[in-house]
Amino acid sequence: MNSENFRSGYVALIGRPNAGKSTLLNFLVGEKIAAVSNKPQTTRHRIQGIVTEDAGQIVFVDTPGVHKPGYLLNRRMMSAVHDAILSVDVLVLLRDASVSTGNGDRFVLDLIKKADKPAILVLNKIDKVRDKNALLPLIEEYSKEYEFAEIIPISALKGEAIDNLLQQIIKHLPESEAIFGEDEMTDQSMRTIVAEMVREKILQTTGEEIPYVTAVITEKYDETSPTLTRIYCAIYVERPSQKAIIIGKQGAKLKKIGSDARADIEKLLGKKVYLQLFVKVVEDWRNREQKLDEIGIKE
Repeated sequence: MNSENFRSGYVALIGRPNAGKSTLLNFLVGEKIAAVSNKPQTTRHRIQGIVTEDAGQIVFVDTPGVHKPGYLLNRRMMSAVHDAILSVDVLVLLRDASVSTGNGDRFVLDLIKKADKPAILVLNKIDKVRDKNALLPLIEEYSKEYEFAEIIPISALKGEAIDNLLQQIIKHLPESEAIFGEDEMTDQSMRTIVAEMVREKILQTTGEEIPYVTAVITEKYDETSPTLTRIYCAIYVERPSQKAIIIGKQGAKLKKIGSDARADIEKLLGKKVYLQLFVKVVEDWRNREQKLDEIGIKE
């Protein structure tokens, strides 16, 4: 890292649920640290992904998708969005370019306007847009609403134009020494990352059967053996019927969730993992302060 003219700072990824924030963060960091799913509101924690380049260091804050708060869980998630906006140097508004503008998009844009900070508009999912000229009205629409520092079309899934995005973000950060070490990728604990990986597999394996009512907490993380890490995770659901869906016929679904998650965790840790999953019915956990605290979704 060249300390001369080096820039570093915090950058919030803001957008509607399903805009592709976690996909982008995982691509940038090169490891899976945020749960990725085609379901909205996958992210619950402010996960920091750290990207260090020759010209600067970007500390990404991934926020929950901006949505209407209902449960205490959702209110805490939206409070995380507001906190992130206040505490960062640059805002990245991630917009799914393959869909038309809705009320949710306008609400997110209003948040950016009120923040009055340097903001970069990132039009994601351009791989889904056949005629790239179709992006021009969208760019014009957003340009009229706010003076964005940059407007960059990308595909987080395919990795298109990501290098350019990084260069443009660094350009707008303050001159400063690196905040984290060069080899660090996140400030999240391995317990949290593991729980995220398990939750991603639940969302993928259960399809549309399970609504947004699952939480995963790593109850035990044992690294005493140099060759094997033992991990015990509890999966919270709100009703016995949901527990039955996650377990599946003769335990088939839970087994698949476990084996898929274990493969990802072993890849991340670079060693063998023993992973045990338990499913617990915890009624109305999304409205219970103690349970949200345990999961790590703080006030």
